[in-house]
Amino acid sequence: MSTPYNVLILGASYGSLLATKLLLAGHNAKLVCLPAEVQLINAEGTIVRMPAKGREGLVEVRSRDLPGKLSADGPDAIDPSGYDLVALAMQEPQYRSPSVRDLLDRIAKARIPCMSIMNMPPLTYLKRLPGLDVEACRSAYTDPSVWDNLDPALMTLCSPDPQAFRPPEEKVNVLQVRLPTNFKAARFESEEHTDILRKLEADIEASRFEIDGAKVELPVKLKVHNSVYVPLAKWAMLIAGNYRCVLEDTVRPIKEAVHSNLDESRAVYNWVVELCLKLGASESDMVPFEKYANAALSLLSPSSAARALAAGAPYIERVDRLVQIIAAQKGMKSEALDRTVALVDSWLERNRKKAAA
Repeated sequence: MSTPYNVLILGASYGSLLATKLLLAGHNAKLVCLPAEVQLINAEGTIVRMPAKGREGLVEVRSRDLPGKLSADGPDAIDPSGYDLVALAMQEPQYRSPSVRDLLDRIAKARIPCMSIMNMPPLTYLKRLPGLDVEACRSAYTDPSVWDNLDPALMTLCSPDPQAFRPPEEKVNVLQVRLPTNFKAARFESEEHTDILRKLEADIEASRFEIDGAKVELPVKLKVHNSVYVPLAKWAMLIAGNYRCVLEDTVRPIKEAVHSNLDESRAVYNWVVELCLKLGASESDMVPFEKYANAALSLLSPSSAARALAAGAPYIERVDRLVQIIAAQKGMKSEALDRTVALVDSWLERNRKKAAA
C-alpha cells in the first residue's frame, strides 16, 4: 500500500460509504457533519452494511475495525491544508449554509483538489466541459456563487452510482447499501492530482475485509477514467428514474418510475444519452439503458430527491433543470423532461409556501 492519504469528506451520510472504502484500504478520513453526527461518530464510529458476493445477507463493516483512522468535526473546526483530497458528498443546497460555504472558500484558498460524489455536478466542474455556456446553468443551483472561488483544474466529478440510505429506525451513523456499484471518477487536469485518485483506486481494489477468518472482497470500488464525460452517465439514470419518482401529489419508487412504462423510460434515458454525446461524450462513456433498467429492479424506494420533496424540503438538487438548460443550448427538447421539471417546480413552490406560513 502507498503512504496513507488524509481525505476530508463533506457530508456523513453518503460520505460514510466512501470513507469506509478508504479506511479499509488504509487511508484516513475526516467527516464534516452536524453536531449530533460529530458526537456519535467520534464516540462510536460508523457502520456500513452492504451485500458481498458469495455471502448471504448484508456484511456489517464498522469503521473501528478498519486499518484507517476516522474522525468527525463541524465545518468551522477544519483546516483544509492538512488534507490531500476533499470529497464533496453533501446535497447541493447544503453548501449555501454559511459555515459550509466558508469552508469551501478555505478549501479554494488552500488549493486542495476536490472530488464531487454529488448527483448535482459542482458548477466549477461544468467549466471543464468544452463549449458549454456555464453562466446559463447558474439558475439551476440553489446558490451558484458558492462555487465561484474554486478552480476547475482542481475539481473532478465522480458518478455516484452506488445507492445507499440511512435506515430510519437506526442511529445516524448507520448506512445501508442497496446497490453496490462503483464510483466512476474523471481524472483531474494535472497528473499529480490524478495520481492521488489512481493510488486510491489501486488500494481500494487490493483491500480485503476479514469475516470469520476469510478475506472477503467488498463491492463499491473507485474507477478512474480519462474522459471528463464518464460521470455524466448518471444524468440519464437520474432523469429516467430518480426525478420521474415525482408525481403530482405523491412519489413512487424508482423501480416503478422506470418499469411502469419501459418504452417511455427508455426514450427519456436515450434522449439524455444523446445530449451527452452532443456535449462530446463517446458511447463507451455511457451506460446502456438495459443495464440501468435491470439495476432499477432492486430500487424499491423513491429517490432521495422525491423523498425530500415529500418531506417538505424547500430546496433540492435540480439535475432535472440543469439537463433541461444544457439541452436547450444544444437545440434539444424533451416533453417528458419538461413535465418533470414543472412537477418538481410545483412541489417546491408548495413546500416553500408551507415553510413560510
